[in-house]
Amino acid sequence: MKKTILGLSLLFALIASTAIQAQDQQSNRKERKGPPTASKLLKKMDTNEDGKLSKTEVKGSLKKDFAAIDTDKDGFLSEAELEKMPAPQKGERPPRRE
Repeated sequence: MKKTILGLSLLFALIASTAIQAQDQQSNRKERKGPPTASKLLKKMDTNEDGKLSKTEVKGSLKKDFAAIDTDKDGFLSEAELEKMPAPQKGERPPRRE
């Protein structure tokens, strides 16, 4: 009887931990949908932590479109400029290299 109760307790604990892990993974996937916010971009790319992004700190489409996003032409992207930049179009990808 004790072995049965212990076995069922362990089984329940295993099922509960698996369900919790699945929930965590699902919530992480929801957070990753869509383009990152301006504050997330700053947090991720601002290596010198000065609150703005220089051309050497950015990569990808931010680097390519840097001049257009830098509306005050000071050589840096502020959080306000990042918030105003157009969102990437769904399905938009860079051309393939052959």
